[in-house]
Amino acid sequence: MLIRLGVLGLVATGLSGCGASLSDFSLKDQEWFSGANRVFSKNISIEAPPLTPNKPVAPEDLLSPEGGCSSMPAADAEPAAVAGPVALGHTECDVVRSAGPPSHVELSSDPQGARIAVVTYASGPRAGLYRFTSGRLSSIEALPEPTPPPTARRGRRR
Repeated sequence: MLIRLGVLGLVATGLSGCGASLSDFSLKDQEWFSGANRVFSKNISIEAPPLTPNKPVAPEDLLSPEGGCSSMPAADAEPAAVAGPVALGHTECDVVRSAGPPSHVELSSDPQGARIAVVTYASGPRAGLYRFTSGRLSSIEALPEPTPPPTARRGRRR
């Protein structure tokens, strides 16, 4: 009997909340939720720079066959202590300014006439092959590991 009264009390409590309507709330609360005076506007726009660069590569952004740029300091100047970022899409001179002077530069063109540059860094924290197409960094590859010198095998003693 006690259990039935408990269940009946719970059901009555649950059903008592079903009778409320929006008219039970103040008019001010209803206006706030209706959207007339919303806290956030509907036309939120966030401006971000495009993922792909849209400005053309200028001649001063291209490396010379010696690996220098027109806007770089002299080769005997002290290099920067902290290297800057290097990312795909950067221009040739952006990468050289960030990573320092390269060990080797190879310039050529593909069959369509686009400029191809392969910049090699043989040592340092960013050692590798940096390939540029039309003045922009298109791939970065690790240098092949040097093969260890063969060790002389000694014959077995008897």
